[in-house]
Amino acid sequence: MLRHLISAADLSRDDAVLILDTAEEMARVADRPIKKLPTLRGRTVVNLFFEDSTRTRISFEAAEKRLSADVINFTAKGSSVSKGESLKDTAQTLEAMGVDAVVIRHGASGAPYRLATSGWIDAAVINAGDGVHQHPTQALLDAFTMRRRLVGRDTGLGRDLAGRRITIVGDILHSRVARSNVDLLHTLGAQVTLVAPPTLVPVGVERWPCDVSYDIDTVLPESDAVMMLRVQRERMNAAYFPTEREYARRYGLNGDRMARMPGHAIVMHPGPMVRGMEITAEVADSDRCTALEQVTNGVSIRMAVLYLLLGGNEPAVTHTRTEEK
Repeated sequence: MLRHLISAADLSRDDAVLILDTAEEMARVADRPIKKLPTLRGRTVVNLFFEDSTRTRISFEAAEKRLSADVINFTAKGSSVSKGESLKDTAQTLEAMGVDAVVIRHGASGAPYRLATSGWIDAAVINAGDGVHQHPTQALLDAFTMRRRLVGRDTGLGRDLAGRRITIVGDILHSRVARSNVDLLHTLGAQVTLVAPPTLVPVGVERWPCDVSYDIDTVLPESDAVMMLRVQRERMNAAYFPTEREYARRYGLNGDRMARMPGHAIVMHPGPMVRGMEITAEVADSDRCTALEQVTNGVSIRMAVLYLLLGGNEPAVTHTRTEEK
């Protein structure tokens, strides 16, 4: 494993499969009466969130506490950042406190990389989302969910997603989830197709390791997994499509479109979902939608990442089985 987790593109196939396999072991902890491992006892992890978040922050906090780490939650609102304190000053303050890892979400693309390479802090840095750039643990939990559903919980151990066809639909332009998934799924051997209006496709996408389509109906029959993305209006400064109704008609996933997917195919969404726009309630509430599974799997993946960065590179099963004795 690397010293930090900044981008999904930094992971090799072996790195990614190791994280997925370790997460499978961590998932077994959730089935116990006491959902705790002593792995990170005495270690301090700071959740440094400069952007609002619910799922990611709570998921990381749950993962840290299940590994027995000491957790400090930092939010920009109500902190010295609102008084003008810089990222450097905040990092040096954390360094003075002797933290072992920093989980950072920031609105500026590249902030986690800057924190990891600046020399301001001697701690492992985990990117929990930076601007429209990367969100590596989201891509990992998505891949974990796909492998469980499409390959199998036990039969998937040690395996990647070679030959699987994954379709990502929606606001690609503003999505760090899409960028991270394209990088990771390509590394794991999957074939990725992006579907979006031309106005929501990034410049330079032809250099990404994926295909691009503007017609959702042509790719659904060949997809093993379809990931729907939310239109991120908070990042938009122009009109990228005529109306919400028009967008839903052209790119939304409804019951009729879901019926055209292969029988084994799954529907994914990183959340939060805008029902009636990119996805209908019928699809969101169906057995084929894995949105809640992704939330559950996020805790296991983040436990695995923290374990491997801070706990060691030996298989997590050694700790898991010791606890069960």
